[in-house]
Amino acid sequence: MATTWDADEAKLSRSSGGRIAHAGSRATRPVVPASFAGSAGLAGPRARRRLGPGPAIPFGLQIGPVLLVLTWVVGSALGWIDPRILSAPWTVVEAFVRLIEQGRLQDNFVTSATRALLGLSIGLLIGTILAVIAGLSRIGEALIDGPVQIKRAIPTLALIPLLILWFGIGESMKVTTIALAVIVPIYIHTHNALRSIDSRYVELAETLRMSQKDFILQVVLPGALPGFLLGLRFAVTLCWVSLVVVEQINATSGLGYMIDLARNYGQTDVILVGLVVYVLLGLVSDGLVRLLERRALSWRRTLAN
Repeated sequence: MATTWDADEAKLSRSSGGRIAHAGSRATRPVVPASFAGSAGLAGPRARRRLGPGPAIPFGLQIGPVLLVLTWVVGSALGWIDPRILSAPWTVVEAFVRLIEQGRLQDNFVTSATRALLGLSIGLLIGTILAVIAGLSRIGEALIDGPVQIKRAIPTLALIPLLILWFGIGESMKVTTIALAVIVPIYIHTHNALRSIDSRYVELAETLRMSQKDFILQVVLPGALPGFLLGLRFAVTLCWVSLVVVEQINATSGLGYMIDLARNYGQTDVILVGLVVYVLLGLVSDGLVRLLERRALSWRRTLAN
């Protein structure tokens, strides 16, 4: 015969959905409604939804250029593209082989590569030094950041008339133009990376009584490296853009000179050869910087990887 205590216990159990057990009784498993169990995932493990871009596609960066070239080939073969406007790919290949046999392409390529590398090196050195000084010193920032921001607002190509008056039309003007184009992205991204270093790392370095040299080598440079490499990618692109322009200003050699000369004679195939070389140089240089970025920043876990 059930006692009053047992009746109260049963009533309490029904009112609470079976989730409360008497302290003196044996613990029982909570009774959960089936609808709640299914919605909360208690009926079984639930697959985790991936929110990232997904796994990398093999040769994914090459798919777009290959499709573009295939469109060019098909359009030229079917007569959809006027050869007077855009030469067929096989005509460009013939012009490419002819220029190599004549030695013109190699000579112009060496001249352009020398100008680009020299201007890029000077711009990288100056931009990095200015960014480090402005990023680690309030006085340096007050003296440097303003003029660099003014230069940022002025297109580099707009300075060419002034640079011609200062340096003439020789190699000095061309290299200086490239260097000025490179300085701005290197400075902007490196300076921003330096200012974005977590202050807790600085406090930790002060607590450990690190020297200024160790602080720069172990905290500042690793912290600014992502920004520097991002600026380097922009700098390489601007380097080739500036090179194209300066080589069409009273130049007697270089890829830009070859393209401008072909324009005067209506040689569309030669123009396309020069453009293809510029494209290859841009893709290869950008790929090298991205490879350097993956190797140097392999410790980072980001959305891309």
